[in-house]
Amino acid sequence: MDWDIAVGETRKRRDVHRVYGGQQQQGISTPARSPNILLFTDPDKGRKYGYDAFEGLRDDGIYSYTGEGRAGPQEMTRGNLAILNSPATGKALRLFRTRGTSATYIGEFVLGDPPYTEQQIQDEKHNPRRGFIFNLAPVEWASDQLPTYGGGALAQADVIPWTPPAYDPVSMPASFLEARVGSRIEFELQSYFGSWRERRGSILKRLRIPVNGSVIVPDFYDETLGEVIEAKKSPARGYVRTAIGQVLDYCNNARQAGYSASPAVLLPGRPDADLIDLCKSLGIALYVREMNAFIELTGKR
Repeated sequence: MDWDIAVGETRKRRDVHRVYGGQQQQGISTPARSPNILLFTDPDKGRKYGYDAFEGLRDDGIYSYTGEGRAGPQEMTRGNLAILNSPATGKALRLFRTRGTSATYIGEFVLGDPPYTEQQIQDEKHNPRRGFIFNLAPVEWASDQLPTYGGGALAQADVIPWTPPAYDPVSMPASFLEARVGSRIEFELQSYFGSWRERRGSILKRLRIPVNGSVIVPDFYDETLGEVIEAKKSPARGYVRTAIGQVLDYCNNARQAGYSASPAVLLPGRPDADLIDLCKSLGIALYVREMNAFIELTGKR
């Protein structure tokens, strides 16, 4: 069945299902006889179930989409598993923003890298639970129809609590194990580093900074030391280059928002010596894990 809804077009949701099928009461709809998976987002309704905390358009152009499951920890089943399996099944991810009974077609998306992360979200009674946050990369879309990351537009920068990311493996198709291992390494690194820093007396936060209609969120903001920290899963040159650019951008915007901000990069191992020298020349603290502790290679801290 050909797709005939134009980007930015609004229809009644029941009319979308009448043509393409699928469950009308689900945020993730999986029509049996259609090569599409229909994703619906309603920021106002989703806020009640903790969907807004990590959902929205990020500064890197990726749309973070919270998986299904309103009560208890989300499971990699049904609609969530359908999204995860979409590259293998060849099904297109079609995102809609709903308002009442109407649904505006945002566009077609594919899974990013990694396909998803796990975050701690709240249910309607404010109890913490596991949530799957899918990384959706656009093929064609109307980005101006989407809420910004973290629950809508921010009037000014703020800080929210830092919680260790989950990194324990969950059941999933074998084809995704490699991507899962990559994200697990970074999440484990963040969790160990955060716990290590807190034992040393630091107060860790997540800093949210509005920038040109979007919101940027570094991996850590050490409120005690005034340090913005970006973590990467590898000390390979490409990852270090990316981390340098990101953390300098974060710090520049954090300072403009009135926060004390010195840049730092967190890696699982030592990068090449010239990259250590580069970080030092740029005033970037470089932390690496060695056994059960972390050392700073650039003499900044």
